[in-house]
Amino acid sequence: MTASTLSPPARILVTKIGLDGHDRGSRIVAAYLRDAGMEVIYTPPWQSVPGVVKLAMEEDVDVIGVSSLATDHLIVPKLMDALRQAGLGHIGLVVGGIIPDDERPALQQAGVSAIFGPGSARDDIIAHVAALAVTARRKRNAEFREIAQ
Repeated sequence: MTASTLSPPARILVTKIGLDGHDRGSRIVAAYLRDAGMEVIYTPPWQSVPGVVKLAMEEDVDVIGVSSLATDHLIVPKLMDALRQAGLGHIGLVVGGIIPDDERPALQQAGVSAIFGPGSARDDIIAHVAALAVTARRKRNAEFREIAQ
């Protein structure tokens, strides 16, 4: 299974949690992913962790992309915990924006798959998100098979 053979297409939630309202970068990345054939659910800024979890469940997303240009990326570990508690641990998560080097390990330890800073190549973002969507579908399908047995 590859991203180009996913049916339905990969579903990606692009969001901003916390109080950061700068959304130009997230809009650009959302357009990249959409143009690559993925279904993109884009939220306005100022989302809460419970709101993102609820939307991820309702929209059956494969990957969540969180944009942070302030310190809102520090909320991401809480988001990862909330996803796991909701039975959505299979969803991949990437972060983009201004992330200080000394804060990256905490995000990676929480389960963030990749951090894309300014200047990240469009093709790298697309390739990573697509591969993460494939992994998320495999994990979800394996969970369904376990339940069915």
